Amino acid sequence: MESHGSSFSGLDSYFRALAQTPARLARRACSVSTSHEEMSQVKARSGSVMQRTLRWYDLVGFGIGGMVGAGVFVITGHASRLRAGPSVVISYAIAGLCALLSSFCYTEFAVDMPVAGGAFSYLRITFGEFAAFLTGANLIMDYVMSNAAVARGFTAYLGSAIGISTSKWRLVIHGLPDGFNEIDTFAVLVVLAITLIICYRYHYCLFFKCSAYSHQTSLRVLNLISLFLFCSTRESSLVNMLLTILHILFIGFVILMGFWKGDWKNFTQPANPNNPSGFFPFGAPGVFNGAAMVYLSYIGYDAVSTLAEEVHDPVKDIPIGVSGSVIIVTILYCLMAASMSMLLPYDMIDADAPFSAAFRGESDGWQWVSNVIGMGASFGILTSLLVAMLGQARYLCVIGRSNVVPAWFARVHPKTSTPVNASAFLGIFTAAIALFTDLNVLLNLVSIGTLFVFYMVANALVYRRYVAIGTTNPWPTLSFLCSFSFTSILFTLIWHFMPNGKGKAFMLGACAVIAIAIIQLFHCIVPQARKPEFWGVPLMPWIPCASIFLNIFLLGSLDGPSYVRFVFFSALAVLVYVLYSVHASFDAEGGGSIGQKNGEIARESDESEDHINSFKV
Repeated sequence: MESHGSSFSGLDSYFRALAQTPARLARRACSVSTSHEEMSQVKARSGSVMQRTLRWYDLVGFGIGGMVGAGVFVITGHASRLRAGPSVVISYAIAGLCALLSSFCYTEFAVDMPVAGGAFSYLRITFGEFAAFLTGANLIMDYVMSNAAVARGFTAYLGSAIGISTSKWRLVIHGLPDGFNEIDTFAVLVVLAITLIICYRYHYCLFFKCSAYSHQTSLRVLNLISLFLFCSTRESSLVNMLLTILHILFIGFVILMGFWKGDWKNFTQPANPNNPSGFFPFGAPGVFNGAAMVYLSYIGYDAVSTLAEEVHDPVKDIPIGVSGSVIIVTILYCLMAASMSMLLPYDMIDADAPFSAAFRGESDGWQWVSNVIGMGASFGILTSLLVAMLGQARYLCVIGRSNVVPAWFARVHPKTSTPVNASAFLGIFTAAIALFTDLNVLLNLVSIGTLFVFYMVANALVYRRYVAIGTTNPWPTLSFLCSFSFTSILFTLIWHFMPNGKGKAFMLGACAVIAIAIIQLFHCIVPQARKPEFWGVPLMPWIPCASIFLNIFLLGSLDGPSYVRFVFFSALAVLVYVLYSVHASFDAEGGGSIGQKNGEIARESDESEDHINSFKV
């Protein structure tokens, strides 16, 4: 048996650890945690227990507040102008259906195991440490890239609100490749300012609260903001609910103005008659290409599952909160996309600030609408950016507890009571990306990472339902997941690359029949190894399989450079795991920080009973 001494005590120790990499990979890569460990040992590393004070309406408010703002204001213009045209409305509906199916998978995990780890924790208890690390790395990448995209979108809307073109504060460097040659220093300043506030929120909270007594009128707004950003989750929820209601009212104003001022003919007639016309100017591929791009708009709902530790009644509140927020946001997105399509022909839409730019230059007194929309969108984008940057630090902090990244990221500062290290590191990283990377590059890269994470969670749910570690043969389930994914990939490739005709229709029909047969055969032959104690996804395995298929299909709608960047980043993550994470995890196992459950029988029955009792009020 190899030693569990520190692999990083010196160069000699590290080189000896590298020599043992194959054996350590075999031991740790597929090692799984249990829900009991995630609920007890991992949570205990954070110190005090979080208060269970949130109800379903709080989760709905957090979900809407996290999703609405950044996505729809930043992405809709790009998706309509470049991908889907007026059919971007259908793109949002398809993306919303895909998000809803994925949210069901998240909900079952969050109800059964209400911890803050999200997808990372869900993968740890199913496919093991390596899959969880790869998924967690992509999740962090999604947050960093999406926040960088949002920061650049914020500058575009702010410029529209104050009447200054972004070209005046973005410096073009002609020596850099396209997509990376526009330097946006203002976006960097915004990200760094938010990072500073997040890192030192405790001191600012005390300052604002104390100052409010002596300057009631002038600091009342600042006190409200400080409550939202810096205090308890319950106080944040109340303020977030107020801000969300105000934001929905603003969105209602945008929708009303669009339907009032707009023209129905813009749904079918472009401004330039040489451009494709009709509601589907780019055909069915354009609709799905648009759906893949706008899927970024739904990235906020998965953050709701990380609040599971603070939910009063997870069995009741989480399903309503997660699914309800996705449904409401989908309706709002479709209405906003429709109003934008009515305001202007798709080939005249401003890709960077579509809503406010639609009223810019009007001569009949509508300029004030552009300013209002620009300021309202800027506020919504900034609020969403704040929430997302808080969330990305939380994810990295949780991953740091598992010892696959340095524990330095998991540390909470004793004075500020915040994960300062994770917040500062990710803030600087986000600022660096926002400095030079174009919005289109960021959107596609975030979309591919998000779809990959949600694809993995859907697979993990099927695996957890049909496999009990140590007692059930996993190969029938793994074979089913691989064969169904392969069939979905084949369907996607035929859809995108095979020329239209009877041959294509036959091949698509054959793939659909084979996929349905695979699901039905698996459903009839392989029994479920566990039944959810509280809330479970209905119609297993059909709903998670539909989520798997839609995620794969939308992945096929993204461009080639996005896959190159995704493969590069994933290869970098694998390299980090091989050179660092597996050795740190091996050392932690020897020190007793984590268990080794690869092939051991997990005593889930006793743990489930404890889990049931913990929710009894």
